Amino acid sequence: MSIFSKRSNEKEIMDDLECSGPVLEQTLRELKTINRWLGGNQVTTLGLERLIQQNPQPVYEITDIGCGGGDMIRVMDNWAKRRKIPANFTGIDANGNIIELARVRQLDLSSVQWEVLNVFEPEFTVQKTDIVTCTLFTHHFTDSELVILFKALRQKARLGLVINDLHRHPLAYYSIKWLTRIFSRSPMVQHDAPLSVLRSFSRKDWMRILEKSGFETFQIRWYWAFRWQICVRV
Repeated sequence: MSIFSKRSNEKEIMDDLECSGPVLEQTLRELKTINRWLGGNQVTTLGLERLIQQNPQPVYEITDIGCGGGDMIRVMDNWAKRRKIPANFTGIDANGNIIELARVRQLDLSSVQWEVLNVFEPEFTVQKTDIVTCTLFTHHFTDSELVILFKALRQKARLGLVINDLHRHPLAYYSIKWLTRIFSRSPMVQHDAPLSVLRSFSRKDWMRILEKSGFETFQIRWYWAFRWQICVRV
């Protein structure tokens, strides 16, 4: 059976919620560069634009789950300011070490709050938000875990969700494996980046997971380089 026929359940190094130190910092720097080079950031901001156009209001509360070092929040904050869209952001991650790095790296962002919180804990849904975003986050979970998460997000988000994650495809896998071997200095990136592709999704995967989660109104779009954008209205 091909390694691309179904999602891998092998764990990434990044899945260790206690990971910290120089390797983690190097990894976050490289992931920021990879996302910028491969155009992955705009997949999230284009999704935000669609949801906001469909739901005009004076100000938006946007929560980024699995926020890592906060680089995607900076991208969204810059995007909102350029378009004169008033927005406040909350970054959530279960790894306290990563949240501390985010606080330091994004210190100049005044409209952001940071929280150490596991999205599977009951208190996650207590504080409502307008839009939930997640970039390169959903592939860390099994299908059944995602159904649980998405049902929680239906309670948390007032307007909708924007999901940005990888397409499980041979070209994506071998390309990132080659690129990280040549350019990456992070053992975590070299190990996790190709594995992330194997843990990611086909269109059929997304259809199955979203329908099991009870979502009725959603759009699945493909973007270069091998990204899925899922916009869900709740």
